Amino acid sequence: MNTPSKNQDLHARRSRVVTSAYASLRPCYIERGAGARLYDVEGREYIDFAGGIAVMNVGHSHPKVVAAIQEQAQKLTHTCFMVLPYEPAVLLAEKLAQAVPGRFPKSAVFVNSGAEAVENAVKVARYHSKRQAVIAFENAFHGRTLLTMSLTSKIKPYKLGFGPFAPEVYRMPFAYCYRCPFQLRYPQCETACADSLREFFLTHVAAENTAALIVEPIQGEGGFITPPPEYFPKLKAICEEFGVLFIADEIQTGMGRTGTLFAMEHWNVEADITTVAKSLAAGMPLGAVVGKKEIMDSVHPGGLGGTYGGNPVACAAALAVFDVIETEDLLDRARRLGEKLRRRLDEMHGRFQCIGEVRGLGPMLALELVKDRETKEPAPDAAKRLTDYCFDRGLVLLSCGTFGNVIRLLMPLVIEDELLDRGLQILEEGFLALEG
Repeated sequence: MNTPSKNQDLHARRSRVVTSAYASLRPCYIERGAGARLYDVEGREYIDFAGGIAVMNVGHSHPKVVAAIQEQAQKLTHTCFMVLPYEPAVLLAEKLAQAVPGRFPKSAVFVNSGAEAVENAVKVARYHSKRQAVIAFENAFHGRTLLTMSLTSKIKPYKLGFGPFAPEVYRMPFAYCYRCPFQLRYPQCETACADSLREFFLTHVAAENTAALIVEPIQGEGGFITPPPEYFPKLKAICEEFGVLFIADEIQTGMGRTGTLFAMEHWNVEADITTVAKSLAAGMPLGAVVGKKEIMDSVHPGGLGGTYGGNPVACAAALAVFDVIETEDLLDRARRLGEKLRRRLDEMHGRFQCIGEVRGLGPMLALELVKDRETKEPAPDAAKRLTDYCFDRGLVLLSCGTFGNVIRLLMPLVIEDELLDRGLQILEEGFLALEG
């Protein structure tokens, strides 16, 4: 009788005690990581192009982050900031208030996750505005809690069977230029998708009842959909005209993912409220809501909070992340990484007919796979075959998109050139196998 491998043994044990609803993409159990490399319990190395879904921008187990966690854990692990506060949270709030786009005073609240950050951003917007409605977008992803699941667009697997959903959530089309929903009505475009917000206030929800519009600068789970330069300035101007708060969900796009610290910098748009999480603390559970001080401070004392929000160890990790970004010039490194990636992906687009579009900003890039470039029929099966092929050869790669046909690249920004080239070679070989 064959002895099961370590991965097989762990997977069998897991199936007995972990609900099948808490699914993993692969029965591969990771033991350690370094930079852009992962190693499973059997010692096999993987090149990480997933980054824990945009969490590991500074890389796995960065020495500065590890040291900060160890040092803080020896001093203090918890008191609850609402009971007895501590310095790391104050220092981090100062960092975020300075870093988040906006030439106005800001204040912050700390939470445990991106979904919690979105929940609290909406709470603040409703409280401050005394309005109820929130506008979200097609293809959006904002989380899995009741409210954030209501804001999220994709049904399977996120919303199926979990209703009824939170009320006063309204959804409008996003600037999905590759599959423009306005092309027939407005053949000249002129960013009609942004201008349609005025009509939306007449046909779906009154501006006078709308607390906020919440939007991802680049839609993450929706397929790395990237709007044109005019889009966000137009949306923000209309929001200001009608007194609607503009919430930027920077949970996936923030902390250098697009080559700027926050993606809204590409559009020179200053959101009223910004949500941050994922790469903020390099894998430690930490999120934040950062907004105009007058808006954030409008909520009564005790109206925002949570037992673990702004945990001192997580805050210490986040301060180390900022240190890495600054001292290692990680934003410049991200821009150079993005330029190299774009060249390689554009070359693949020229060679492989199944690639319908390359899109994104900086190193946050994606490939939309189609069965036919003329019809643009989505090719989710090809995306699955490609990710399977790459994984079998040691490359961790994720798909996304409403149709499951988009390949997204989220490697740590610290990836070495040699490792990046090796990963891209596996990806290219995967496309050759698809079309061969």
